[in-house]
Amino acid sequence: MLQWICEETIEQQGIQALSHHNTAFQQLLKPLSRHEFEGLAKQHHSGQKLRSATRWDQFIGMAMSQLSGRQSLRDIQSNLEAQQHKLYHLGAKPIARTTLARLNEKQPADLYEALFYKLLARCKSQPGKHKFRFKNPLYSLDASALDLSLKRFPWAAHRDDAANVKLSVGLNHATDIPEFVALSDGNENDMVEGRKFTFPSGSVVAFDKGYVDYQWFGSLTKQGVSFVTRLRAKAVYRVLERKPFDKDSGITSDQIIKLSSAHAIKRGAPKLRRVGYRDAETGRRYQFLTNNFRLSASTIAAIYKDRWKVELFFKAIKQNLKIKAFVGTSKNAVLTQIWIALIVYLLVAFARYSAKEGWTVQRMLRVLQLNLFERKALKEIFNPKPPPNQKDQPQMRLVL
Repeated sequence: MLQWICEETIEQQGIQALSHHNTAFQQLLKPLSRHEFEGLAKQHHSGQKLRSATRWDQFIGMAMSQLSGRQSLRDIQSNLEAQQHKLYHLGAKPIARTTLARLNEKQPADLYEALFYKLLARCKSQPGKHKFRFKNPLYSLDASALDLSLKRFPWAAHRDDAANVKLSVGLNHATDIPEFVALSDGNENDMVEGRKFTFPSGSVVAFDKGYVDYQWFGSLTKQGVSFVTRLRAKAVYRVLERKPFDKDSGITSDQIIKLSSAHAIKRGAPKLRRVGYRDAETGRRYQFLTNNFRLSASTIAAIYKDRWKVELFFKAIKQNLKIKAFVGTSKNAVLTQIWIALIVYLLVAFARYSAKEGWTVQRMLRVLQLNLFERKALKEIFNPKPPPNQKDQPQMRLVL
């Protein structure tokens, strides 16, 4: 009898310990202000008053689907119903797939764009540091096409046989956070959105040859923004000065140049610096172009190499979040899903303080997918205790 009472007491204590923590999903949503969300929902509302479900229900359902890998509206509904008792503590309820489809199609995606930038303002205050010695903010600028079915998404036609939406991003290397984001038609040139981003004075921006625009180079220079890109193969220039360089670092040349083609002169191209580099592993040769004359030639080459971070960002949101398989076919539904995916990315990035040093957002997303409704602190999820030594376990000992 005494043994049974003790076992029951231990079990109750275990239940209390589990209930002490909110679910991982609920902890992840803490940076979001519900009051702020409802204010934005009122601003971005269309049609009659919502009755069967709210925009918060829509957001919770779509955010949950992003993190748990749900593939369809029916799948989302089933999962929400299975987690109904846990949704209650989030102030949300399960939403029927037909209602969710209607909200995604009819209610403006502008709500989630506004929410993204509200959350981004908080994320910017997070401490972070890039790998280089210089203190200037470092960004990578790039765009990626999100491919769509031409038959299902005719409004996104890019060519006669293809459809897509283009996502442009300016990623901060110190925090892995996309501080500049734009969604545009697939037909639009990368430069159109890239030129709209206003990078802070003193920052360094790395981008590929798709963003080469001599007039923009002049504008960035006047704004006090340094850039690192690659020189086009047929670029015409004259060498003004040759600088000494360290051959052991892979640098093959370091020159001050002036672009001398009629097009460059007409566009007001500034005086630039050309850095030649040979990769010791592959043997490939590169020519980098920059308006920064202060950093070493090897640092210029390393900055461009570090541009792979923005590629990892696109890989993370395409593989670990759901922006390749869409649950709606209208433009508004697609934009809603993309903006919510970006919000989820920010929320995970915001929780990086709970993870081990060196963990990427992509790795955190993989772990969260398996522990979304676990009642554990995020630090415990991202930093699990090592399993006990099996030799010390009584059940592992052989009794002779």
